[in-house]
Amino acid sequence: MLTAVVLVLLIALVIGVVMWGMRRQAAAKQQDLEDARAEARRWIERLGGQVYNLDGASDPAAKQALADAGERYNAAGSQLDQAKTPAQCRLATQTAMEGLYYVRAARTALGMDPGPELPDLSGQNQAGRVTEDRKVTVEGHDYEASPRPGANTPHYYPGGVIAGRPVPQGWYSEPWWKPALIGGAWGVGAFLLADALFSGMHSVPMGGWDAGYAEGFSDAQHDMGGQGFGDFGGGGDAGGDGGWDIGDVFGGGDGDNWDLGGGGDFGGDW
Repeated sequence: MLTAVVLVLLIALVIGVVMWGMRRQAAAKQQDLEDARAEARRWIERLGGQVYNLDGASDPAAKQALADAGERYNAAGSQLDQAKTPAQCRLATQTAMEGLYYVRAARTALGMDPGPELPDLSGQNQAGRVTEDRKVTVEGHDYEASPRPGANTPHYYPGGVIAGRPVPQGWYSEPWWKPALIGGAWGVGAFLLADALFSGMHSVPMGGWDAGYAEGFSDAQHDMGGQGFGDFGGGGDAGGDGGWDIGDVFGGGDGDNWDLGGGGDFGGDW
């Protein structure tokens, strides 16, 4: 009888220890989630203050950078609202930090102090940065890249890896990376453009593009019925009048600015 009582007590003790451990683990996970959520919220609020208090209407490059910052602000807020894990909260934090890079770019374009340094973004160091002015023509379409904002280079990118390929930090004539950012894949024309824009620029690692060129070329041949580039001009399966319009490949266009509206003078240091 005594042995049975001891056994019951031992079983109850084991169950109690297991339940206590599970509760402690659940509480720790919940705390990690709350901490990550609070960190993301802090960065998102910091970004929101900049987006709504800085007016870039007087400068096209600043206006475009603030539009991109506003886009990241909205995206980060949506990501945080849907986040159920610390990793998802950290993704919202990363998006907000990216938005703050656009704010720094806008301040630079306006001739203001860019503000405090920010943590490195994921893939930013791997992508490198534009260190010299470049102007190239690819398939009849002109593109420019510069380390500085200008009338011909109003589109900023903070640097990072998109769909497995590095896009260097810098200012560009148009956001040629956006189709890959949205669709998750690059067209073969992007390899031609990257080679023309960044080849020989020592601050930009070209390995991420060189390694993928053959793959992109092969995919293009497959999509066009196995024809090489030399067959494009004849029309046929390639269609049209031959050749590619690189503007169409990348979304083309003139990179119209997005107007956030409103604004006002920037108040104080951030």
